[in-house]
Formats: sequence, C-alpha cells, structure tokens
Amino acid sequence: METLLVHADIIENSNLLLAVIIPLFGSLVVMTLREHPNLREFVSSSASVLLFLMVLSFIPALQSGQTLVYPIFQLLPGLSITLRADGFSMIFALVASSLWMIAVFYSLGYMRAHDEPCQTRFNACFALAIFGAIGVAFSDNLLTLYLFYEIVSICTYPLVAHHQDEESYEGARKYIVYLTATAKFFLLPALILIYVLSGTLDFPHNINTGIIPASTTEWVVIMLYIFCLFGFAKNGIMPFHHWLPGAMVAPTPVSALLHAVAVVKVGVFCTTRTMLYIFGVDLMDSLNLGIPTAYFVGFTIIVASMIALSKDNLKARLAYSTVSQLSYIILGVALLTPHAIEGGLLHIVNHAFSKITLFFCAGAIYIAAHKKCISEMGGLGRVMPFTFGAFAVASLSMIGVPPVAGFVSKWYLLVGSMEAHQVGIVLILIASTVLNVAYFAPVTYKAFFGKPPEGEVTGGIKEAPLSMLIPLLIAVTVSVIIGIYPNFMMQFVWMITG
Repeated sequence: METLLVHADIIENSNLLLAVIIPLFGSLVVMTLREHPNLREFVSSSASVLLFLMVLSFIPALQSGQTLVYPIFQLLPGLSITLRADGFSMIFALVASSLWMIAVFYSLGYMRAHDEPCQTRFNACFALAIFGAIGVAFSDNLLTLYLFYEIVSICTYPLVAHHQDEESYEGARKYIVYLTATAKFFLLPALILIYVLSGTLDFPHNINTGIIPASTTEWVVIMLYIFCLFGFAKNGIMPFHHWLPGAMVAPTPVSALLHAVAVVKVGVFCTTRTMLYIFGVDLMDSLNLGIPTAYFVGFTIIVASMIALSKDNLKARLAYSTVSQLSYIILGVALLTPHAIEGGLLHIVNHAFSKITLFFCAGAIYIAAHKKCISEMGGLGRVMPFTFGAFAVASLSMIGVPPVAGFVSKWYLLVGSMEAHQVGIVLILIASTVLNVAYFAPVTYKAFFGKPPEGEVTGGIKEAPLSMLIPLLIAVTVSVIIGIYPNFMMQFVWMITG
C-alpha cells in the first residue's frame, strides 16, 4: 500500500486500515466454511499470522520517529474515524496480534479434543473480537476507540454464552449488561461533554497536555475523569468487576481471550490511553487525580487477591488474579512518575503472556485429566510435567520473580512508587506479592508434591494434545524471553515517556 507524507513525523499509511480489516475478513470467510473444518481453521490461523506480520511491518517507521495515521472519514470538525500507530498503539497491537496467533492454534486443539459444538461460530467471533481489539489499539481519537470498544463487547458475548445452557446465559447476561451499561451511562456522556468543551476528541502526540481546556471548572474535570474510569468497565476495577468471574463459564480458550488478549487488555488500554492523552499528566497532577486513583485501585489489588486465595476452582482463582493484576497497570499510570508509567504500560505485555499461559494450562489440565479444582490436582504434576512446569514459570511471573517478565514491570512500579514518595503504594505492592505467592504456590506444590486423590492411579506421562501443549510452551517461553530482554517492548514505552 502507498504512503503519503503529511509532515515530517506523521505519515499517512493505508496499511493501518488493512491491518484492522484482516481479522474482520478472516471472520467473514470462516462463516462460509461450516462444512469444511480443516479449511476453516487454516483461514483462522493464516489470518492471525498475516495480522502479526502486518503489525511488525509498522515497527521500522516508528523506530525512525514517525507516527502512522489513516483517516477513514470525518463526521464533524475535530470528530473523525481515524487510525493511528504510535508507541502506545504498538504495545497493545503486538500483544493482541501475537497472542491471537498462539491462541488460534491452542483453541483448535481444545475445541476438537473436547468436541465442542458451534466451532464455526466460535472461530468467527474469536476473529471479530481481535478485529475490535486491533481497532482499539490503532484508534487516533476517543470516538474511534469507543466504537471499537463496543465492538469487542458485542462480539465476545456469543463466546461467553457458547455452551448455551442456563449457567452460560447467566454469565453472558451479566457480562454484556455490565460492559454496555457502563459504557452508555458513564463513557458516552463523558465523550460528548469532552467534545463540547474541547472541540476535538483527537489524542495529542504527547502525554503531558491532554485536550481538556485549562479553563474547565475543576469539578467538571473530576466528574469526567471518574466517568471515564468507570465507563471502561473492562478494566476490572471494583465494584464493576463482577462480569469477569462470571464469564468463566465460557470454554477455556475464551477465558484466555478475555483475560489476556482482547477484553481486559482493551479495558486497561482504553483507561490508560484516556488518562494520559485526554486528561494528560499536567492536568492530573495539578488536580491531584493520580494518587487517589492509585490508592483506589490498590484496594482492588488487595481485595481481589484475597478472594482469589479462597477459590478452589482453578479458573475462578485465575479470574480474581486477573482483577488484581489489571489494577497494577492503572496504578502505575496513576502515579504519574516516569518509571511508574513505564512499569504500568509494560505490565500490559508481561501480564498478557503469563496469564494466557496459566489459562492454557487450566484448559490442558481439563482436557487431559478432567479436573477443575485445585484440591483434586494432587500429584498431577508428575503426570503432566510440561503443563505444570509452564504453570509454575508463569506463576513466578505473576509473583514478580526474576528472570520472568513480571519482575521487570513490578520493579519499575516499585521504583516509580518511591519516586512519587508513596510508601503506602509500596506496601500495597509488597502485600500483593505476598498474596500472589499464597494463591499461586500451593497449586504447583500440590501438583508436584501432593498425594493423588484416594483410589486414583497415576503413572506415566499423560499430557494434553500437542496442539495445546506447544502453544502454552511457546507462550511461557516468550514470557521468560521478554523478562530477560525487556528492551524490545520497552522501546515503545520510551516513545511515550520520552
């Protein structure tokens, strides 16, 4: 596709539109292949690889200091549907595209091994969810971001309700009501008022100024900020978090999609993008919006960790772990110090690879051993050593143990907390780490050193199919690599913080 020079650092590039369309086109083709499962999965996997390569192709331009844009159409002055690739975009776009590629291969093995119904619909909606996520990543303004945010909500509803029984319908109902109601009642009014006040919804090209006029009344800014914080309910902040554990009725590949790739990462990406680019560091600092936000989400971090500790169902424990870990990202950005912002944004990546590994392991355990509860997994690590080995490594990342990825982002968060002179936040991070150990370590210990349930014979190795095992091993390997060599992703973070 051709590129058009707009000015020295902003390049119009139609490949952005192509990147967004790839998963949409893949979904449409998949819908026509109901009677051809092998071809259907070939199309899904090919689209995921093509999207990843397309996202990678934007890196050289960004490394040279350029920002890529592509206007689709304009509604009013300062109100358009426009795509943009910058450092912030690439953090999420790389995560979503790479993990979709891995998740497609994993879900192929899971869905076939479990003989799941409606696999065509599943693959189509999976691709549509990524279409929404990539659209969010490459949004140039708050309107475009809002539209793709809503697309993700709608397209993931059939995935949560996949089993079409009373439990899944109840979980899906809670899911869609929470996410769409908060977006309509909080986010949409805030979006309209921001446009009225500012005359634009376009994201600026630095995180300092924002777009809210300095003359805006203080209580109005605070109201808008609160509406945006709660309007993006996919971020899992309490009390608007109940949709997330309820969505665990979905098949495990969907849980992985929800918790690592599309939904929750869309939530924290939108939240942090709005904090930094709509309100800006200077305004948030002058109105003291950041530190109260950090302590508010710190409450979510601690309480969700304590609830996770009480859950015996493995997916439920991982769900509340996600609620807790998402708030690390918002906490880091809310502290407004360079290291804290860097740690928060980097945690988008580090949490994604580690958490998808944990959910992949939960699915592999269910397929190979038909177990969902931690209390039933005694000795299972000796039967599934690769799966539980990957689970152990991903758990270490969640805890923040070097050299796995989670250590790097937690280190930056701690340094940033001290830069902000917030001893209370340091204590929250330490307490959370202790709780992480408390709810992750027993799973690995019981699996490798616990006794099997009475009457259960264990012997030999019985792992899940290779189509599931290989993707989870790739995901955990990447989690280690980005922990040892964090600078590849950090280069995009540094584009934001300067």
